[in-house]
Amino acid sequence: MDRNLALEFVRITEAAALASARWMGRGDEKAADQAAVDAMRRAFNSVRIAGTVVIGEGERDEAPMLYIGEKVGLEGPDAPKVDIALDPLEGTTICAQGGVGATSVIAVAEGGCFLHAPDTYMDKIACGPGARGKIDIDASPEDNIKTVAKALGKDVSDVTVVILNRPRHEALIQTVRKTGARIHLIGDGDVSAAVATAIGDSGIDLLLGVGGAPEGVISAAALMCMGGDFQGRLKFRNDEERKRADRMGVKDPEMALRMTDLCKGHVMFCATGVTTGPLLKGVRYLPGHRASTHSIVMRSATGTVRTIEAEHSLEKKPDGMIHHVPRAGV
Repeated sequence: MDRNLALEFVRITEAAALASARWMGRGDEKAADQAAVDAMRRAFNSVRIAGTVVIGEGERDEAPMLYIGEKVGLEGPDAPKVDIALDPLEGTTICAQGGVGATSVIAVAEGGCFLHAPDTYMDKIACGPGARGKIDIDASPEDNIKTVAKALGKDVSDVTVVILNRPRHEALIQTVRKTGARIHLIGDGDVSAAVATAIGDSGIDLLLGVGGAPEGVISAAALMCMGGDFQGRLKFRNDEERKRADRMGVKDPEMALRMTDLCKGHVMFCATGVTTGPLLKGVRYLPGHRASTHSIVMRSATGTVRTIEAEHSLEKKPDGMIHHVPRAGV
């Protein structure tokens, strides 16, 4: 994939972030998510790719745009064929409540290189480069924490584990506490949390627990670029989800999924902060109809990770980005 595409894709996450950030703290999750989806879908129209959404907003009958299988981009005879995994607003509730760490994310790979993950749950474990190849989803949380501590040259009591704060994780949280490790509980946004394990100064060493399967694939793509590690196993809630996985080509729904089972080949990942978190600063609206964004862009081919801070004139945005400003009383 052309490295110049990385900058094109970050423009797309910037557009989604700028649109959804208008709804920060306003309590309307649907409006925030719809603003991100609309802006991201329009932004794809300016990129010369023959793209297929393989992880998106759901199946066609569930989502009017950015649905699984939708074709995006300008196409054309010289347009590269790519598969796209995206989440226009990762952390919808975070944004609506004005919380920490909502982002807009896109992962891109050559055609056929992403697992077509069904919309179900996934048991996950993720770490940064220092413990790559050491973690094991079939091992106990205690063993994984000890392994990561040894790999990083830390005491167990200095290891920080990030876990989604959900009732399903009550036993996991108690288990981790008994090891003496520190815990950082998050309300949403486990893509950002997984990526944070590979950021040296994030303070996060390990991600454990069950989250969305599509987000698992996106997390794996980011960690592939950063030299980290990710493993997962699908966790179905009902027979319909199992059937959906079969239709999507998942041959062994019980297998432990390693990094290369989730994504392979050359991949790109980009994310733009919507609300400020440990990974990225959120959108800031400035005087004079301007706004600033903070993004991260990475490519597995080179291992390069770039951060981009940009200032935007909202009045000059295509299709009137400012249309997403909620009116008083709405």
